[in-house]
Formats: sequence, C-alpha cells, structure tokens
Amino acid sequence: MNICETQRLVIRPFSIDDVPALSKILSDDEVMKYSIRGACDEAATREFIKWCIQCYDSYGLGPWALIDKHSDLLIGFCGVSPQSVAGNEEPNLGYRLAVGFWNKGLACEAAKGVLEYVFTQTTHQSVVVIIEPEHIASLKVAKKIGFTDYSTHEFHGRTVQLYRLTKAQWSNHFVS
Repeated sequence: MNICETQRLVIRPFSIDDVPALSKILSDDEVMKYSIRGACDEAATREFIKWCIQCYDSYGLGPWALIDKHSDLLIGFCGVSPQSVAGNEEPNLGYRLAVGFWNKGLACEAAKGVLEYVFTQTTHQSVVVIIEPEHIASLKVAKKIGFTDYSTHEFHGRTVQLYRLTKAQWSNHFVS
C-alpha cells in the first residue's frame, strides 16, 4: 500500500526487505553527518526499519520509503514520527536521501507529499522539524516547504532549531 505519490516519487511503508537498500544509504557518513546516531550498519538499519513498522502500528505514521519512479530504486526516507522535545511528544518530520539524489528538489517534493498526507488524513494540527543550525541543506528544505519561525533547544546534547508548521499555515502556503 502506498502512502502517496508525487511527480517523481512513490512514498510507501518500509518492509524488512528494504534493509539492504536502505543500509547502503544510511551507512554513508555524508548522509548521516547530522544524525544523532551517526552512520548505520545493516543491523542498525534493520532496527530502524523495525522501529518504523512499530510507528506505523502504534502511531499511524512513521518514516516511509522513498522510491524513485524513474529507476524504481529506494532512495531514502521521509515521514513523521513521534519525538520527545523539551518534555513534549511532537510529530516530527524527518527526511534523508542518498547522495546521488541530493540537489534535485526531491526532499522538498517528498516532504510536501508527506505533509499533505499528515494534514489531510490525520488529526495532527502541527508538525515540527528539528535541525542543527549548521545543516544548511535541511534548513533550506524546511523553509521551502513552509517552516519559518523556530525556537532553540538542546536535543541529545546538541543545539538545534525546532521549527513548527501548523495545519493552517500549511493550508495557506500550499492549498489554493
């Protein structure tokens, strides 16, 4: 079952069969530079996918596989999962792409598709994104998809910026 499709992507739940392909992406130090966990080996990737599946079952959302329509390759993930920030559980948008798919607008395209799903198919009234200030590419994606104001927090020992996008802001930004 697909969550949604965009012009160039199919967004679907992960399965354990995705471990080898996702492991190639998540084992790349450049891809994982801003991850609190760092690069993942195959065992860590398997645990991540198991956690994604648990999120689907318990939360109805989670990080989803991004499949490039042209090549049919798994190229990364994008989704919303529960994250504890400053003592509050928040729906947190996350995205990662294989290096070969950077700078093509795919992170924005995936995030827009995911946000549309979240704001039209769930009761969530806002979504956050947590970004280290040095992660310029991720900041650009967040701003392009409508995240604007932020607050600064400590997150796993790192200073981060927490941006929030409300359903109303999303509607004003993307729905005509």
